[in-house]
Amino acid sequence: MRLKLGVYETLVNRVPDIRARYQSLRRRHPGRGGRLLAWGALLGMNLQYLFGKGGYKKGPASGRQAGLKRPPAGRSESSLSVRETPEQFAQRLAAYDVISFDVFDTLILRAVSEPKDVFYFVGDRLEYLDFRRLRREAEEAARRANRAKGGSGEIALSDIYEELEARTGIPKEEGMRAELEAEKTFCFANPYLLETVRLLSGMGKKIIAVSDMYLSEAMIRDLAEHCGYSGIEAYFVSCEYGVSKGTGDLYDRVKEALGEQLTYIHVGDHPQADGIRARDRGFHAVPYRNVNEAGSPYRAGDMSAVTGSIYRGMVNAKLHNGLRGYSREYELGYVYGGILTLGYCRFIHEYVRTHRTDKLLFLSRDGDILNQAYGILYPEERKTAAYVPWSRLAALKLGAAYYQYDYFTSFLYHKKNGRESLNRIFISMELTDLLPGLCRESGGHLNKDTLLSDSNIAIVEGYLRRNWNSVLQHYKEQSEAGRQYYSQILKDCRKACAVDIGWAGSGAVMLNHIVNRVWGLNCEITGLTAGTNSAFNQWPNRSEAQLHSGRLVSYLYSQQHNRDLWSYHDDAKGHNVVFEYLMGSPQGSVRGFCWDENKKEVQIDRKECDIDKQTVAQIHRGILDFVRDYPDSRPISGRDVYAALIPLTKDRKLIEGILKTMEVNV
Repeated sequence: MRLKLGVYETLVNRVPDIRARYQSLRRRHPGRGGRLLAWGALLGMNLQYLFGKGGYKKGPASGRQAGLKRPPAGRSESSLSVRETPEQFAQRLAAYDVISFDVFDTLILRAVSEPKDVFYFVGDRLEYLDFRRLRREAEEAARRANRAKGGSGEIALSDIYEELEARTGIPKEEGMRAELEAEKTFCFANPYLLETVRLLSGMGKKIIAVSDMYLSEAMIRDLAEHCGYSGIEAYFVSCEYGVSKGTGDLYDRVKEALGEQLTYIHVGDHPQADGIRARDRGFHAVPYRNVNEAGSPYRAGDMSAVTGSIYRGMVNAKLHNGLRGYSREYELGYVYGGILTLGYCRFIHEYVRTHRTDKLLFLSRDGDILNQAYGILYPEERKTAAYVPWSRLAALKLGAAYYQYDYFTSFLYHKKNGRESLNRIFISMELTDLLPGLCRESGGHLNKDTLLSDSNIAIVEGYLRRNWNSVLQHYKEQSEAGRQYYSQILKDCRKACAVDIGWAGSGAVMLNHIVNRVWGLNCEITGLTAGTNSAFNQWPNRSEAQLHSGRLVSYLYSQQHNRDLWSYHDDAKGHNVVFEYLMGSPQGSVRGFCWDENKKEVQIDRKECDIDKQTVAQIHRGILDFVRDYPDSRPISGRDVYAALIPLTKDRKLIEGILKTMEVNV
C-alpha cells in the first residue's frame, strides 16, 4: 500500500497539471487498454516535466505554508510538555519560605496566541476600527512620556487610556472597563499551577504573585480570583512600584516588604525577567515554559487574525500547560476534529435559524458526533434535531428505480478491476438468489467465483436490467420499513436539513427524492455538507446545479467560495478519508432498514464498524472537549477551519494508517 501510494504521489499527484491530463485520459479511455495508454502517457509527461518541457505548472499553493507545521512524529504533542505532577512540584517549592509566581502566561493563561490579541475584542466592544494597533501605540507613547519625566517607563492602565482618549476620543473609563471585561472573558487559570497553588495553600505556605504589568494590584487580584485562585497573600505589580522584574528591582521590593532573611523561589515563563533577574536578586528560579512558544511549531498559521489567535491560544494552553499528556487520538479530536465540528455546527445553526427549518437530520455515520456537539451548543434545539440512519448503500437500494446510473456505477463499474468475485458483488447488492440465473444464461462462462472485469461487466449489467423488476422487488420491504421510520422522524415537518460531511451530496439529494417521490411524506430536504467534490475529482461538476439552486449548501468550500480550497482538496491524496476518520461513528455504516420478527418495529441493519471503538471514543472525547472549551461564540469561517486541518492532509503516514484500518464501503 505504501509503495503504491508513493508511486502514485510522485508520478500523478506531484504536479496538478499532469494529474489533470492523466485523469482526463483515464475518463476518455476506460478499460485495461486505456489504463496502459494513460500510464505510458504519464511516464512521458513526467519526463517532460523533469527536463522543463511541456509547460507543466506546479499549481496552486493553497495551504502550502500552513502545511509546513505538522504534528510531532511518533508521539503525542502534549507528551512533549508534561511536567512533574503538581504534588511533586508543590513539595519542591515548599522547601522555601516564600513562593513567588509570575501572573500572565504562568498563573493565568489567555485563550489567544499573543497577549496583545485581546485588544481585538476590546476594539469590538468599543466599536473602534484598528483598535489593536492604536492601543499598542498609546501604550508605547505613555511609556515614553513617563520616561521623559524621569520615570522608569512603568505605567498604569489609566495612563494608557488617558493617552488613548487624547488620540482617539474613546472615553478613558469606558475604554478601561472594556479592556478589563475582555481580559475576564479570555483569561483562565493554568490548570497545572492552579492545583499547585491549592496544594501549597493547604500546606500553609506563603504565596505571592509578582508581575510586570500595567494593571493595578486590585485589578490583578480580582482577575486571579475570577479565574479561581485563592490563598495568594500579596501581589507586587510593576506599575504600582515604578520598578520592574525586567531590571530586577521589583524583586528587591518584595524582599524589603517580606524580609531579607527569608528564602525565596520564583516561577515564571520569561527567561530574562523571571529567570536571570530573579537569580541576580537572590531568588531561586524555576522556568515555566510559555505554552504558546511550546505549541507554535505545530499550529497552523494560515488563518484569519482573530480566529487563528483564539484557536492557537486555546490549543497551546490545553496541550502544553504541563498537567498531563493525552493520547494522539484525543489530540486528533481536540486539535483538528474540534474546530471542524464547532465551525460546522455554528454554520448549521445559522442556516437553520435563517431558513426556518422544522427538522435537522444528522445522517449516520458522520452525523453522530455532530449531533452530540450540536446538543451541547444548542440544547434548546434538541427536540428538532435527530441522528438518523442513512448511507449511500441504503440510498442506492431504496432509490434504485430512479437512480439507475448511480446504482450500476457503484455496484458494478467501481468494481470492475478484476479483484471482486460475482458472488461478493451480488451479496453486496443483496441479490444472491439471482446469481445462479446469470451463471446459467452465460452458458457456463460465468460462475460465482468469476471476477468482475471489463470483459464481462456488460453481460452482468444486461442480465440485471432484463430482470430489473425482480431487482426492485428485493428492496420493497426495506423501503416500506424505511418509510415507517422516517414518517415518525418527519411527522408534521415540511422543511428539513440533512447534514453530512460530503462530498457529492448524493445522500441528501437521494433522501429528498425518496422521502417525497417514493414515500410521499411531503417534506422538502436541503442537504448541508462540509465540503463538495473538488477540482481533482473525476466529476468535479457533479453537484453544481444543486449547489447553485440551494438544494445543497457547502460549508468549507465549493466552486462558488474558497476556490483555493476547492483547487487544493484531493480525494486521491486521501483528504476525504482524513475528514471521515475524524468524524466516524463507533457504529457501523447502514446497510438498510428491516422489520423485527413480528413485522411491527423497524430495525436498522448495520455493518461492522471500520474504526476501532476505543480510537473513536478518544477522538470524539477530544472533539467535545474542544467544543466546550472554545471561549468565543462567533461563527468560524470554513476557510479558517480548513487551514487548521491542512497539516493532517499532508501527513502521509497518518493517511496510510487510516487506510489500513478502514474498510472500503459502497
